[in-house]
Amino acid sequence: MGKINDILSPFTAWKHVVNEPLSVKEPLKREGADRYRGFHKNEIDKCIGCGTCEEICQNAAIDMVPVEGKETKDGDSGLRPKIDYGRCCWCALCVDICTTGSLSMSNEFKWIDENPDNFRFVPGAENKPWDDKEKGWKKPDYHLYNPERVEMHELKPEERDKSFIEIIHGYSKEQALLEADRCVACGICTATCPAHMGIPEYIKAIRNDDLEEGLRILYDTNPLPEICGRICTHKCETVCSVGHLGDPISIRWLKRYIADQNPSDKYKEILGTENIEKNGKKVAIIGSGPAGLSAAHYLSLMGYSCTIFEKLPQAGGMMRYGIPEYRLPYESLDKDINYIQSLGTEFRYNTTVGKDITIEQLHEKFDAVFAGTGLHLGRSTRIPGTDHADVYQAVDLLRDIVLGNEVPVKEKIVVIGGGNVAMDITRSLARLQNQKYGKVQIITTSLESEDIMPADREEIVEGREEMAQIIPGWGPVSIKIEDGKIKGLNVVKCLSVFDEERRFNPKFDDNQTNFFEADMIVESIGQGMDLSYISDKTKENLKLDPRGRIIVDEYFRSSIDWLFVGGDIIQGPDVIHGIANGHKAAIGIDNFINNQNK
Repeated sequence: MGKINDILSPFTAWKHVVNEPLSVKEPLKREGADRYRGFHKNEIDKCIGCGTCEEICQNAAIDMVPVEGKETKDGDSGLRPKIDYGRCCWCALCVDICTTGSLSMSNEFKWIDENPDNFRFVPGAENKPWDDKEKGWKKPDYHLYNPERVEMHELKPEERDKSFIEIIHGYSKEQALLEADRCVACGICTATCPAHMGIPEYIKAIRNDDLEEGLRILYDTNPLPEICGRICTHKCETVCSVGHLGDPISIRWLKRYIADQNPSDKYKEILGTENIEKNGKKVAIIGSGPAGLSAAHYLSLMGYSCTIFEKLPQAGGMMRYGIPEYRLPYESLDKDINYIQSLGTEFRYNTTVGKDITIEQLHEKFDAVFAGTGLHLGRSTRIPGTDHADVYQAVDLLRDIVLGNEVPVKEKIVVIGGGNVAMDITRSLARLQNQKYGKVQIITTSLESEDIMPADREEIVEGREEMAQIIPGWGPVSIKIEDGKIKGLNVVKCLSVFDEERRFNPKFDDNQTNFFEADMIVESIGQGMDLSYISDKTKENLKLDPRGRIIVDEYFRSSIDWLFVGGDIIQGPDVIHGIANGHKAAIGIDNFINNQNK
């Protein structure tokens, strides 16, 4: 039967002989369909040069190239896609994956040119006749990746507002895999991270369920992953390309997932640091904050014997004595610190440089000195009334909470400041008020309006959930005192904080005033550095900038060849900058000592 059909089937085509032939007359005058995938267009100012289009192209028809007028900056590589129509197959995957929606295709399919080089061009940078046409293929309503972030579980306000238990729970394996799958591996985040961490690489390790490899990638540039996985300012997430049309990747939480899942007793085996050969050279480190710990870590790997001098009873600097435990549990802090100690770093606690040992003595006993002493001094508004006994500095109170010292907790408190430290002391005192009085009566006010407050948005939201009143946009004028007791804070409406040149120059409307009741005031308008450990003799040879900060080179070496300085007193304040500073300083110290020995 099959053979008969094979013989007869060709004859069935004869029925079409009498049909009118269908052909398109003058095809070059025919317009493409509304959604036709023709030549590319690109909104060049909307494009960030993430390169996902280049990565997804299976024909290598896209190259990312520099474009005049587009400079590299945070969140923008400065590159733009160049299309080679000798390779393009018009599949439109480049448009479908575009994380900003800048790339599209016109419905124009006709282009006649004798020069083949013209068929390689940068859409948006080179004007084409179809640039202004609306028709064509645009990014569909669906995404090739999930635009929504996988949320991490956190305690409800009523579960956390009377204790310092950690609020955020870590990702489960299932959650981490789902979140990691959202990453398009563009690398825009790596360029923005002060430590230039291999973010796409460690997220890939999560997708591959190879958390040991993930840990190795973390430690290439960041020896404090447990800490940064909780409190990093995550600048990387602010430029995440996926965040342009959805939620940015939870880069910080994925980092935490890797660190949490790897047991500390396996670190040396996983990282290959079981047998480090010492080189006989010694480095003194002043301060055990992120910069000092980072420098100690990398110097230890190079074979140096490091000794950290810390004036407080435990290591961590402002990470321990300035960040509440509900954000950074001590066990997570200690996990990172203990590993650095296991590499041979010696810690000398309760030792104040400049008092118990001089910086000159450190120079005599060690081959180099690194200072990363942080910003431990609070700054005052200096408004009338700040000399009252019930006016406190946020950094002092946060330190006292950790040390177990008695902390004054009045029924009505006003905090002045709009940064993360202000939020930390607000939320800490709110907890203590709740424990003591069963209610919260704390107001936090700042010069900045809410849209420009420097505090992380999540800190503001969670503070309000814990019943703190956060009232931005007011400037402190004076503290009202009657019969020797504080009654509250007089404030005036702040119209702007910075002038047109972005200099701090607040302007106020004296006709708009307010009064915040309080019997205790806490100032949190910034921190200052304490360089008292550097003797006058040594300071004579130090070069300072107009702000009084020590001038250092690219490797954080000061004008005194054996003294390196980094961390918040140079750049910051934040943990990730301190880590990056310590790493770079370690390289500089190694170069200095090796050159000394030549």
